[in-house]
Amino acid sequence: MVAIDAALIETFDRDGFAVVKDFFDPVELEFFGSIVDRAVINRVGPDTRSIDAKSMYEQSFQQCMNLWEDNDDLKALTFNQSLAKTAGALLGAEALRIWHDQALYKEPGGRETDPHQDWPLWPMAPARQITAWIPFDGSTLESGAMGYSPGSHRLGLAKFSDITRELREEPYPYFDHSEMRDLSWVEAPRGSVVFHHSLTVHQAKANTTDTTRRAYCIIYFEDGCTRSQPHWHQSLDRQNINEGQRIKGPVTPIAWPRPKNDLPESPSEMGSPPQTGFR
Repeated sequence: MVAIDAALIETFDRDGFAVVKDFFDPVELEFFGSIVDRAVINRVGPDTRSIDAKSMYEQSFQQCMNLWEDNDDLKALTFNQSLAKTAGALLGAEALRIWHDQALYKEPGGRETDPHQDWPLWPMAPARQITAWIPFDGSTLESGAMGYSPGSHRLGLAKFSDITRELREEPYPYFDHSEMRDLSWVEAPRGSVVFHHSLTVHQAKANTTDTTRRAYCIIYFEDGCTRSQPHWHQSLDRQNINEGQRIKGPVTPIAWPRPKNDLPESPSEMGSPPQTGFR
């Protein structure tokens, strides 16, 4: 059990991100990493294209969402109560729902992920979301470590940046803002979890190694958030949630607290989850 102390909460509140070391042991990482590996292969399928032949988005990472829905063994990680409790304490929330999980696998030669904020990508309000980023092998500056602009979540800035490069050729120029601080790069040891706020500006370095940087993310939101925009999102439209309505349902179940430590049923009646984030 990870101790949630005042210093950790203070760090997250000040910087918009926090690193918790030794959250998972090697046996857990090996077990869950192998499950996510298989899940990614099942979603992506055979792909013989070179990295240069892929879209700009795919060059940043392979993104596979909602893996918990069709991988029962993964639910123990996605709905890990210690992990979600830590996220809730950092966000200052009494209850959290899952927005979605995702594997973010940055292949060898994969380009940097452009700087962005998460919340402007998501049609919900208020900005009460937190991501738990779990690198199965740790992360280094060479393999695609994450960088965060400390305190950027407190600047009152919420700007969309097209990390797919399909709508805009260049990312939003966050660092033109005088109060924006330079990125703080995090080389996370194996076993660590990095938590960040949905308004924190962040990006990932390119992967210059010969191995894939394997990361699994769980995105939580405070229970009570509502749909704020009509544009499509699988977490909302699969559940027929309209603008202004509270976000709840089997695709976005309660992540914490789950007093009985039970695991939610997969929402098979809602149709299949998206195969990847780029197809």
